[in-house]
Amino acid sequence: MNSAKFTEKKYIIVLSFVTSLFFFWAIALTMGDVLNKHFQNVLHISKAKSGLVQLSIFGAYALMGIPAGLFMKKFGYKKGVILGLVLFASGAFLFVPAADNSSFTFFRVALFILALGMATLETVAHPFVAALGDERTSDQRVNFAQSFNGLGAIMGPLLGGIFIFGGSGEDSSLDSVKSLYTWIGVIVLVLAIIFFFIKVPELKDPHAEEIELAEHAAGENHETAVDSSAPLWKQKHFVWAVVAQFFNVAAQGGTWAFFINYGVEKMHFQETEASYYFSLSMAMMMIGRFIGTFLMKYIAPNKVLAIFTACNIVLCLIISQSFGWVSFISLILLNLFLSVMYPTIFSLGLKKLGGKVAQASSFLVMAMFGGAFFTPIMGVIAEKDVAHSYLLPIICYVIIVLFALKFYKPKTSK
Repeated sequence: MNSAKFTEKKYIIVLSFVTSLFFFWAIALTMGDVLNKHFQNVLHISKAKSGLVQLSIFGAYALMGIPAGLFMKKFGYKKGVILGLVLFASGAFLFVPAADNSSFTFFRVALFILALGMATLETVAHPFVAALGDERTSDQRVNFAQSFNGLGAIMGPLLGGIFIFGGSGEDSSLDSVKSLYTWIGVIVLVLAIIFFFIKVPELKDPHAEEIELAEHAAGENHETAVDSSAPLWKQKHFVWAVVAQFFNVAAQGGTWAFFINYGVEKMHFQETEASYYFSLSMAMMMIGRFIGTFLMKYIAPNKVLAIFTACNIVLCLIISQSFGWVSFISLILLNLFLSVMYPTIFSLGLKKLGGKVAQASSFLVMAMFGGAFFTPIMGVIAEKDVAHSYLLPIICYVIIVLFALKFYKPKTSK
């Protein structure tokens, strides 16, 4: 059992604020999946084309990961958070002219800028949370923070159901979108102002601390599997974490993008009702992260990751067979087991990287491009049968299981 403290008293205020960021960007991320279906209706586009919503969002992650990491390395965690919040708010405000012009392209530009902010926040927030305490409990802190990401993910579909699908016509629906994102922009901008006045205690990267201890022990034993001075591409566990994260977000992006389509086409729900079930599935994600955080006190994080991933392989097989409520409940439960994947892969990938944590975090955020790559492919299959499209994520889960069981251990290639 891990006896290290979860965090220290001096970090509580900052940890609370940074944890709240996970909540807000989750709202925006899952709202994109509601927009995915809404644009099919209002702007009369296909499922495959609506998948470009995810390309706009996750494409921003691919482009912003490294710049955000470099900015964080030069100016620190606090200014990195403020930059992310300002970009986030700017993208939200651009929904106003996009709605006024009823332009799918303009909406995608707004989503892209908003996602640049989300990508910056993700790049900064994960190592930030990891640094707010002992390295031995960094997995627990990241999963705890991601639990509130799950809460935000519940609110996204709920707000979408109320404000987006709740409109009485095309114009009113777009007006509702405009109003909702204006409020999101205002709230996020206020958060940036508040954080500007919060004092951040001096931090020492806990991963760097562990490297020092590991190298000291290695000096005594004359051998080590980790060379902290080696470039990132020689850190095998990190490279595999990037690969695993790419496929994890690929599976996640496709799962979320066509959830409402599945509810409408297979269960014959109204879109508003399907969005509420989507919100329920996000509640499963929040519950899963709290469960995962608890289990990691007694079971190694990589083993929890392997077990949860194997469960999703079984669930995807059931979903693909269109067994009515059995398959739909399985679709809802996917998020229960998806819950620990992103934060655990992220945290395992950062282990024993020393001063390269900021740079490594950038690449792990860039790996979210998997969501842009995979979703349009699922959309093509979904045009024929949305249930069959859920066979594709199984490929992703097999790769994640390999990482969790074999390639997660910190090791430097020669």
